[in-house]
Amino acid sequence: MGEGGTLAGIRVLDFCWIGAGALVTKALAELGADVIRVESRTRPDNLRVTPPFRPGTEGGLEASGYFASRNPGKRSFALNMRHPDARGIALDLAARCDIVTSNFRPGVMERWGMSYEEVRAVNEAIIYLVMPMQGSDGPHAGFIGFGSTIAALSGLMHLSGVPGRIPVGTGTHYPDQVPNPGHALVGLLAALLHRRRTGEGQLVELSQLESTVNVIGPAVLAVSAGVPVERSGDRMAGVVPRRAFATADGSWVVIACRTNEQRKALASALDIEMPADREEAAEAMVAEAVARLDCPSLLDSLHGAGVPAERVNSSRDILADRRLVERGFWYEVDHPVIGTMPMFRLPFRSEGGRTSTPSRPPLLGEHTWEVASSLLGMDRGDFDRLTEEGVLE
Repeated sequence: MGEGGTLAGIRVLDFCWIGAGALVTKALAELGADVIRVESRTRPDNLRVTPPFRPGTEGGLEASGYFASRNPGKRSFALNMRHPDARGIALDLAARCDIVTSNFRPGVMERWGMSYEEVRAVNEAIIYLVMPMQGSDGPHAGFIGFGSTIAALSGLMHLSGVPGRIPVGTGTHYPDQVPNPGHALVGLLAALLHRRRTGEGQLVELSQLESTVNVIGPAVLAVSAGVPVERSGDRMAGVVPRRAFATADGSWVVIACRTNEQRKALASALDIEMPADREEAAEAMVAEAVARLDCPSLLDSLHGAGVPAERVNSSRDILADRRLVERGFWYEVDHPVIGTMPMFRLPFRSEGGRTSTPSRPPLLGEHTWEVASSLLGMDRGDFDRLTEEGVLE
C-alpha cells in the first residue's frame, strides 16, 4: 500500500491468485487502497513457485520474481480456507472491507461460505468482484483455464502467427496482463463511484473470455461484414513496408509506412528507389539498405524524415530505457529474499503526478498478526492457538 492516493481509506480483501486478478489488486494498492491478500501454505499461489528466480534463490515460496511483480504494496494474511474455522475469520474481515475480490472458477468461494450473498449479509455495502473464465452462468461456467486457453477461445490465437502456419498466440500476456485486469479495474472503480453516490454495494462479474474478445474487435467487425480474416504475421493491408529489418550492428528496426509520403521519405532517407507496385521487391531493397547502417544512425535519419520506425528492444533494454526511467515508470524495492529488484508502476498518472510508491511484495503470512490484532481485535493467545490448529497457516 502506498501512502495517500486516490483510494486511500479503501480496504480490499483479496482472494485473487496467479495473474489477472493479482494485477487488478496491484493497481488498487498502488492507488492507495489497503489490500489484504488471503493466501495459505496449505495451497500456495502457483506464482510463488513460478520462475524467474534470481540465481541462488531458487526454491521456497519467497523467491519468485513473477509473484513479486504482481503483488507489491499488499499485506499477506495466512488463512487456510479449507479449515472449518476459517470462514468466520474471513467473514469478520469482509465486514471491515470495502471490496472483496476473487478469480476462481464458480463454486470455490461458495464452498468456503464466502459467496456474494453471504458476504453481503455481514456487509451490505460490499463491492464483490468475481472473474470466472467464461462467466458465472452458461454451459461452460464451470470450466477452468488460463491465459492461453482464453486466447484460443476468444479468437485471439487464430489471428496470431504467420500465414499458412500454426496459430501461435500471445502467451498469457493479452488475456492476463491487459484486457482482463484492465476491464476489472474499470468495473471496480465504477462500482466505487456508484457506492459513493448511492451507498449501494454490488456484485461485479468479469467474464475473462468476453473481456478478451474486445482485443479482436476489428476482426469481428470484418467477418460480420463478410470479409474473411486470417493470420497475417507482421503484414497489414496498405502498410508497406511493415516488418523488422536487421541493421549492421546486430539490432532490429521496425519500419511501417502507411502513406505514399512516408514511403517517399523512406526511399529518400535510404537513397533507394522503391517500386510502387511490388511489395516484396520494395522490402528487399529496404532490407539491403538498412543492413549497411548501424541502428542509431538509421533511426536518426528516419525520424528526421518523418518515417515511423523504432528499434526492437529487449527486456534488458526496456529496464534501461531513458524515457521510462525519467518518467518514473520503474522503481526499486529491497526484498529480503530476492534482494533489490525493479518494479513497474501503473501506466497512467493523475494531475498531481505518479501514484505513491508501493511497499515491497509481502512474504507469505507476513502481516497475519498485524491484521488479526488491529482489525479483528484478536489477542495473542487466540492467535497462537489458531496458528497451532492450522487455521492461520
